[in-house]
Amino acid sequence: MPQISANDLKIKGVSAIEAMLATQPEAVISVRGKERFVVMDMEHYHYLRECELESALAQTRADLAEGRFVKGSVEDHLARLKAA
Repeated sequence: MPQISANDLKIKGVSAIEAMLATQPEAVISVRGKERFVVMDMEHYHYLRECELESALAQTRADLAEGRFVKGSVEDHLARLKAA
């Protein structure tokens, strides 16, 4: 995956990120030759967050369908947490 070096970022600033994001959804920033950070535009970030939330909802629905849940009061829940 193409990278922006920390030095390029220091010299070119945000324009280096904008140039990278013009051709791909994410830009990797490397520091001393090692991948350290990922930058993306907010639209792509919101898309990924929506995917993450949809996945969590699907997992919750599967747990409910398979009976992997516990019914009880708040007090019961707190007692289970303390016992764990």
